[in-house]
Amino acid sequence: MCPYSLSHPGGVQGQVLAQARALRALGHDVRVLAPCDGPPPDGGVTPLGNSVPLAGNGSVAQLAPDPACILRTLAALRDEAFDVVHLHEPFCPGPTLTTLAFASEPLVGTFHRAGMGAAYTFWRPVTVRMAHRLDVRVAVSEDARRTAAEAIDGEYEVLPNGIEVERFAKATPWPTTGPTVLFVGRHEPRKGLGVLVDAMAELGPGVRLWVAGEGSETAELQARTAGDPRIEWLGRLDDAEVASRVRGADALCAPSLHGESFGVVLLEGMAASTPVVASDLPGYRNVAVPGKHALLVPPGDASSLAAALSLVLDDAGLTAELVAAGEARASELSMAVLAERYVELYERVVRESAPARR
Repeated sequence: MCPYSLSHPGGVQGQVLAQARALRALGHDVRVLAPCDGPPPDGGVTPLGNSVPLAGNGSVAQLAPDPACILRTLAALRDEAFDVVHLHEPFCPGPTLTTLAFASEPLVGTFHRAGMGAAYTFWRPVTVRMAHRLDVRVAVSEDARRTAAEAIDGEYEVLPNGIEVERFAKATPWPTTGPTVLFVGRHEPRKGLGVLVDAMAELGPGVRLWVAGEGSETAELQARTAGDPRIEWLGRLDDAEVASRVRGADALCAPSLHGESFGVVLLEGMAASTPVVASDLPGYRNVAVPGKHALLVPPGDASSLAAALSLVLDDAGLTAELVAAGEARASELSMAVLAERYVELYERVVRESAPARR
């Protein structure tokens, strides 16, 4: 179950859909329950209604906290009779929080967030009590574990996010006309796209930038770069084109400023054999050893970002080393391996769950 609309790309949404596909490949019957603002983006999805934008953690999340979504969630739980329910971000308003409050099925909760927020602090007495309904608590990184433990106490198993390696490794590279840098993500201050735009001013006239996604900063940044023909604004892409663009780019750039608990976008570049340049954030260090799997630079430093991009675009030896190490790292964190780990958790909670609860 995902609290965020599947119609809007995001890290948690991507993990939920990819994990469902990997579990089905192992022979399990899986339904994804989540809000959708339009047709479901994948098979096996039960849409729970439309979402509304809510600000938090330096970002805007598309959530569905309305009564209609709550009723659809309760109806789906009643009709499907699941053996186990896996909640991603259990305390987000909407379907996951509803399920945490009312479900009788065994519950697994995965926490993605890094960094405390006002809501966690304000509602702490309630969330600590409700968290005891989770049979197993999982955090996607040490940063996410610390955040959850500070907010609601408890013990957590750390299971990193996964990557569908073959989807990126076997994608057809999108053709380029010169050295090309790719940005994929929401256009909001936390993601640092403005820093990358500033860095482009220090790169040569032959370097191109593909900008995928959209967000609150799109119009402002497009206006700032209106006279720069090197920058191409791609808008929102489907999964196939994202993989093709990542595979075709000469460098993948993730210039986020804060709030990243795990670097799935870095893994996507590694799986596609594309060198990665990113901000030196604790969440990104969960994925990449600086200088080995990726080049990491101080967040918000456009000059350092431009210098690192120049290195990977100009130094073929360095690029080859980053690509080889990155491919190996992506294989270690494949979604197929993660799905098997979660199956072990599901079997355990079903086995140990008290019959009276069910």
